[in-house]
Amino acid sequence: MSQGTMDTGFAGQLLGETLRYAREREYTGWDYGDGMSSRLLQGMPIENKWCNIAVQETIKRAPVNVRPLFLVEQRRNYKGTALFAMANLAADRLDLRDGADGRGSESAVDYATEAHECCEWLIEHRTPGYAGFCGAHRHEIQHLDIKGLPEYPDMVSTSYAVQALLAASDAGLDAGAESAYPDIVESVADFIDEDLAYEEIPEGARMKYVPTWSSDHYTLNAVALGGVTLLELAARFDDPTHRERGEKLLDYVVSRQRPEGGWMYRDPPSASHLSMDNHHNGFVIESLLRHRALTGSSRYADSLDDALAFYRDDLFAPDGAPNWDESSAYPRDIHAAAQGIIVFSRAGAFDVAERILDWTVGNLYAGNGRFHFRRERFYTKRITLMRWCEAWMAYAVATYLTHRAEASEGEAGSASRIR
Repeated sequence: MSQGTMDTGFAGQLLGETLRYAREREYTGWDYGDGMSSRLLQGMPIENKWCNIAVQETIKRAPVNVRPLFLVEQRRNYKGTALFAMANLAADRLDLRDGADGRGSESAVDYATEAHECCEWLIEHRTPGYAGFCGAHRHEIQHLDIKGLPEYPDMVSTSYAVQALLAASDAGLDAGAESAYPDIVESVADFIDEDLAYEEIPEGARMKYVPTWSSDHYTLNAVALGGVTLLELAARFDDPTHRERGEKLLDYVVSRQRPEGGWMYRDPPSASHLSMDNHHNGFVIESLLRHRALTGSSRYADSLDDALAFYRDDLFAPDGAPNWDESSAYPRDIHAAAQGIIVFSRAGAFDVAERILDWTVGNLYAGNGRFHFRRERFYTKRITLMRWCEAWMAYAVATYLTHRAEASEGEAGSASRIR
């Protein structure tokens, strides 16, 4: 593992600026696939799938931000709020001070209160009507086969909410609450079992990404995050059943690892136009790293070694720029950059995390806590999305700072024992 050379003071300032940008906007903004929230589209007298797709994809793919023209509503995103909760928790633990007010002065920010507010929002806006705790995106998404509704929870959003609420409980933010956060999220196991159709197979176990989706394909990063969510419950409640089921989900994902070391987006691969894209591979690797941290087990050591090598060498350029997938460099996406920082920080490869962070600041940072969406081959999409850009970068920098601090504390402890 490498310690890296970045000035953590700069990274701390960057985290403070990013959280300030989001805090001043109450963590509310535009999102990646929010075109269906256009009031112009909603005001049309007809409901047509192809019209929905045309508007949604125009807004998503435009080189400039056309959301104001289409009157797209700005909202809080469920997953984004979970990421902001964890970033604020990290800022509180690190005793971060916000010196990004443009006048060079330092001001105290109650990051614990900010994290608590985000967690309470997650609880208030969880998705009702399912077997257990879950959460969803808060806008409609038009797919080719079905329309995704705000009432349809997904495993990825839910997994980060569970992680945030458990971390907040560890920090004592649920003290005096009517229900402790772990008690609230424990029922996510029922959501996985009943609504996401957990199913054991010879290679392990699999589950849906969204309750309403077909069972003729499985989204591998969502299965991995479902597995590590059960491991979080196992560690919290000392329940071997949760660990057994969580590892079976991870076993299935690992069984689908390609010879190159990465994962296709779906099983079977023909069920998606995506191949081994960057940030979804990052989700899988992060899940395997979290398994190791939660259990102390080397169960997936070989798979993890291959995955990290593929991720570093094929999905990132030598200067830290994120490639789109194993065969395409562009677009270079802010979410992929953030996920790389998270993965390599968790892996202790701080030199790689810092290369990615350096590239991101040099190419996608607009200053004052605001990040741009993507760099295309010949231009940059200078669009700021609250979840896709701000929440992921806040969580990424917070993860980097947290693991750098833990590594430094470990080195200090080793040195004192040697002396």
